[in-house]
Amino acid sequence: MMADERIDTRLLDELTEQSQDLNSDAMRITRGALSGFAEAAGPSRPWWRGGALAALVGGAGLLGTARAAADSPSPSPSGSASGTVTADDIRALQTAAALENLAVSVYQTAAGLPFIKDGNKTVAAFIAKTTEQHQAHAQAFNAAATAGGGKAQTGPDPKYKAVVDQTLPTIKTPADVVKLAITLEDVAAQTYTKNVGQVSSADLRKLFASVAPVEAQHRAVLLAVQALLAGNAADLITIPVDPAKLPAAAGSVGFPDAFYKTDNASPITEGAVQ
Repeated sequence: MMADERIDTRLLDELTEQSQDLNSDAMRITRGALSGFAEAAGPSRPWWRGGALAALVGGAGLLGTARAAADSPSPSPSGSASGTVTADDIRALQTAAALENLAVSVYQTAAGLPFIKDGNKTVAAFIAKTTEQHQAHAQAFNAAATAGGGKAQTGPDPKYKAVVDQTLPTIKTPADVVKLAITLEDVAAQTYTKNVGQVSSADLRKLFASVAPVEAQHRAVLLAVQALLAGNAADLITIPVDPAKLPAAAGSVGFPDAFYKTDNASPITEGAVQ
């Protein structure tokens, strides 16, 4: 149990702010990619001129990321040579939305657990912000899927939902929540990284490339928290920190790979609408 008196939450506050800044930058790139993709997809689906893009901007604003909603030059289309949206493009977007939907569900469930809800308020706030970011990502992927003529994916990824369903009854501590969240953040980051090389247009590559680092950062933060919890050193989450007291792995645990692996990336068909 993470008691309030054992945690200096200044570092977690700073990490939450950094996460918001990174997500702000990502969502600004995402909005530009979505606009360009919609133009390349054809004038018959001018969704980006109205509600869908406005809703996405609103979602970014919900995160407290004023930078994401700031005025910027209108993007010009940078899409594929033909502007053709492939079936694999749609499946990749739907699978990404399915992963995001599942992440939202898990974080919302975690937020309702007694040791989170009635525990440290900063930890609860971190979970709430991360949930909002995943909601915005799901909306972005679904907006692109519908712009390309496909259906929105409102359900969870079936493979990892089975993992979640099996794991949730066993969760007893914050460390258990962190472990499950790491799995979901990692598969999302790996999947989007791989999708960059699988989709057919520059705008879709930009879309996946803008969201992948946000999920990777979520994982990095969670890995650091996991290491400190495992070492019974939650009190070391503090600024300034005494390096002599940190575990040997503290300098690298959050970023174990020089290049992000994609071995566990979900295939594009995994969460596609059937």
